[in-house]
Amino acid sequence: MATIQMRVSPEDLSQVPQGKERIPDPGIMVIFGGSGDLTKRKLLPALFHLRQADLLPKQFAIVGVARRPLGDEFAKDMREGIIDFGGADANDPKLAEFVSHISYFPLSFDDREGFGRLKEELDRIAKEKGIGQNRLFYLATAPEFFSGIVENLGAQEMAQPENGLAAVVIEKPFGHDLESARELNHQVNAVFHESQVFRIDHYLGKETVQNLLVFRFANGIFEPIWNRNFIDQVQITVAEQLGVEGRGPFYEKAGALRDVVQNHMMELLAMVAVEPPANFDAESVRREKLKAWQAIPPIPILNTVRGQYGPGIVGGKHVIGYRDEERVDPESGTETYAALRLEIENWRWAGVPFYLRAGKRMKKHATEIAIRFKQPPMLIFNRMQGSNGCGEIQPNLLTIRIQPDEGIALRFGAKVPSAPNMTVCPVTMDFDYQSAFGKSSANGYERLLLDAMLGDQTLFAHRDGVETTWALYTPILQAWAAKKPQVFPNYFAGSWGPECSDHLLERDGREWRNELGRSS
Repeated sequence: MATIQMRVSPEDLSQVPQGKERIPDPGIMVIFGGSGDLTKRKLLPALFHLRQADLLPKQFAIVGVARRPLGDEFAKDMREGIIDFGGADANDPKLAEFVSHISYFPLSFDDREGFGRLKEELDRIAKEKGIGQNRLFYLATAPEFFSGIVENLGAQEMAQPENGLAAVVIEKPFGHDLESARELNHQVNAVFHESQVFRIDHYLGKETVQNLLVFRFANGIFEPIWNRNFIDQVQITVAEQLGVEGRGPFYEKAGALRDVVQNHMMELLAMVAVEPPANFDAESVRREKLKAWQAIPPIPILNTVRGQYGPGIVGGKHVIGYRDEERVDPESGTETYAALRLEIENWRWAGVPFYLRAGKRMKKHATEIAIRFKQPPMLIFNRMQGSNGCGEIQPNLLTIRIQPDEGIALRFGAKVPSAPNMTVCPVTMDFDYQSAFGKSSANGYERLLLDAMLGDQTLFAHRDGVETTWALYTPILQAWAAKKPQVFPNYFAGSWGPECSDHLLERDGREWRNELGRSS
């Protein structure tokens, strides 16, 4: 298949307005779970990238909070994380200046009096640095600590300060089923107003995900055919080559459906399925996403598949099965693969199947949305194909690559030059972010952290959306829990998942797209 590379010219880039975004007001970011990998690998590198771009206020502070007594070692460890995972130059003077704003406060999350001492420490830092009373509390902890931290912030009057603004950022998973999500929402909203709550999904920080709305609604050629009259099917794949990577206890409680499908994949689906919002603001975008999710009828259990990887070969190396992973039940029934078929019953999408799959230890690492269009009604050129090596004419295919090679590709048919007849072969127009705009060290958290500091909730989940998606998946989780799988493990590590997943599409006369990534 021929590929046509698409790039943005330097002349076009020179026309892009260079005005800076609004810079947040001075404030303190408090990261609960500050000693964890998320803080070191993602949050601090992202904040430093914002500092490099002069998008942070001059008066700011970052306070890591965790149980271990780390002292000055915390700032040193975060500096190493910014270098190792954020691509920073160790000799960059901005790095030394940035690290000077980092401090640490040891605290057990159930110590109510300790939260009083934390408040005193934040007030001391604010006074010393002339920061003011703005606070952003980031909950990068295990989910079981969320409600306790929120309650203690409220008890010490840090959630509703007399002067300044306060907000809370909560990492996923937000609940583990519908009932727990509702209860957590109730607990959080008893302390923070919904306008102060930022439920974060790092997938929404990825450029290609945000570009989906631009692609659809800023280009007049796509939206007229973005419906059931022209689209045959939509496939969304989140495939990982990694296993559980030492997170056995977490994954035993989560599984693929909770870890990826209910949150990440439903956000991707919403970006494909939403109607045009009236404005690109939080309320308008969230309203349209909620409408799309609410139009999904209950998913029959027969339209779902679960799997668990056994031993196999990934990237040329032998790997163990899930049940042999560290701190995993040797008879575990936790799914490391989940696939399902759903429909959206509205005017735009009625009758179009959406196929979702997510799995660990898959053949390839790729997150992709594939939109397959219907064949033309009369394939007159198929009669002329003959033995030209191109085979039958393939339907148009639009692929949106979320990771690792962010970009968008469109497959269409073209006449082979100098062919004696009308021989048609597929060609692909391929837009790649790195080729067009250059490689970026951003990890996706930059935009989300900046929006949270600015109070912009557009790319964050609302409680109604969280509860709506959990309402779809809780019956599936209950059905799976009621009937333990008899055939686990049911796919080899390094494969495309269990064979029964193929049957899910074969019933419709379709098949999974397995040539993922740019090589396709």
